[in-house]
Amino acid sequence: QVQLVDSGGGLVQPGGSLRLTCTVSGFSLDHYAVGWFRQAPGKEREGVLCISSSDVSDGGKIYADSVKGRFTISRDNAKNTAYLQMNNLKPEDTALYFCATARGPFCGDTYYNYDHFGQGTQVTVSS
Repeated sequence: QVQLVDSGGGLVQPGGSLRLTCTVSGFSLDHYAVGWFRQAPGKEREGVLCISSSDVSDGGKIYADSVKGRFTISRDNAKNTAYLQMNNLKPEDTALYFCATARGPFCGDTYYNYDHFGQGTQVTVSS
């Protein structure tokens, strides 16, 4: 059974940092892209970042320009885990964050390129 477990969220002051973790079980993450998405109350779901499989060379995608220079995505295939490092957090980053695995090695252009999803971890940025 495929399972994605998101963790690492919490309450942080503006300018602070958090690292989210996506732990995957039930299949090997090696050959699949992994993306992070977020959804704030009353807002549309938004893609954040994606990292491609190590099998391909395109690196990944930035879905949200607002996180450029602040958020970084990484993966550890040996641990079947992906991470989202978030620095210089802003109140507008407040949302439920969840990871997703793509249907193949490349990051898709839309949410529908992903077929397994974590339950989400809440990130709240407030003073």
